[in-house]
Amino acid sequence: MKHSPTHHESRRAEASQSGETIVALASGAGVAAVAVVRISGPQTRAVLEHLIESLPVPREAALRRIGGIDRGLVLWFPGPASFTGEDMAELQVHGGRAVVKAVVEAALVTAGTRLAERGEFARRLFENGKLDLTEVEGLADLVSAETEAQRRQALAQSEGGLRHLYEGWRAELLKAQSLMEAGLDFSDEADVADDAARLAVDVVQALLPRLEAHLADHSGERLRDGFRVVIAGPPNAGKSSVLNALAKRDVAIVSEEAGTTRDVIEVHLDIGGMPIIVADTAGLREGGGAVESEGIRRAVSRAEAADLVLWIVDADASKPEASPGFGEVPVVTVTNKSDLGSGPELGDVSGLTISAKTGEGLDGLIAELGARAGEGVDSAGATPITRTRHRAELVSVRDALKRFVNHDLDAELRAEELRIAAHHLGRLTGRIDVEEVLGAIFSEFCIGK
Repeated sequence: MKHSPTHHESRRAEASQSGETIVALASGAGVAAVAVVRISGPQTRAVLEHLIESLPVPREAALRRIGGIDRGLVLWFPGPASFTGEDMAELQVHGGRAVVKAVVEAALVTAGTRLAERGEFARRLFENGKLDLTEVEGLADLVSAETEAQRRQALAQSEGGLRHLYEGWRAELLKAQSLMEAGLDFSDEADVADDAARLAVDVVQALLPRLEAHLADHSGERLRDGFRVVIAGPPNAGKSSVLNALAKRDVAIVSEEAGTTRDVIEVHLDIGGMPIIVADTAGLREGGGAVESEGIRRAVSRAEAADLVLWIVDADASKPEASPGFGEVPVVTVTNKSDLGSGPELGDVSGLTISAKTGEGLDGLIAELGARAGEGVDSAGATPITRTRHRAELVSVRDALKRFVNHDLDAELRAEELRIAAHHLGRLTGRIDVEEVLGAIFSEFCIGK
């Protein structure tokens, strides 16, 4: 029987037949002690033979004179045991711009070589079946991780956390599909068909609660994108002072004049490894000019889209204003200027009490932000959804499975719903053709990765 190539095998064949060898600086741009020039493709060996006198032992670093330009370490990785799955080499040279430029140009002299595009090395490792799409996305997140928690999550995903989960679910759906197909094959025998359909429903009904729980967890997206906090409140409550205190620098103008803050000002914080984006907004009040009114509109809009609102009130005010509410967004009341407040009203306000001026209570506010941002993160030890692409595909899977368990549908239509669900799960890992999303995914990488 003739073997039909899988989608991955077809992609590997296309990549191997392209004949193109790519070259790029894989380390950071600018002056550095060491720069890494990466080469990948069928002409890699020819490039090395052009640049150095003798090839090093595979996967062992060797000091060589490189094209009469510099002395550096050379690593030679014959495929498929390499990062990209094809012949590959790395040249570690001094990081001066002139050295890097000369080494790259010398590598490009060999016929069949060209400069790499963004994410092209990573794309080749996907096309050669080294990683699936979720692992590639985890690798991209690992490269761009700014906090410890982001690093842990990205590493877990790049090592197959989501792949194992989704491939396990897909295997269950394929089992349900086989049962439904068996029932269709014996549709003239009612007992056999009904029993096969019932077993398929049992498989799906066992899977649906796990899928729903996975969709209900937003901690992965929150960790990847940052926990968004909006500072809101009446004018002159000290919102900008609170932002400056959290940032430990002057990022917002502080003035006793009402309406000083007109636009949204953001700072990015790392609290306990959690990325937190804090935005200062215009004071909420009636009246004001057109510019201030626009600032207030933006403040409300930003607050309604936040993960948390800090409602700042003035401890020295005769009656601190209560938060107007921002939809379903949780609100924490923070009483500022505790160094000035002395009236009984200060004790009547629930929430946190601080002084942005003296720093009193600031540690408690920071701890509260860290706790709120970290809710649900790593709680189950499993890799959660991290991207909108994942969520969209999983929603399609869930909807198809819910239609499948609808007994009003004909057996043929129910079997088609299982096929649709398995198709969307396959798109998550790249098992099913996803050409339209590849450009967006690999464009996130820098050139040389």
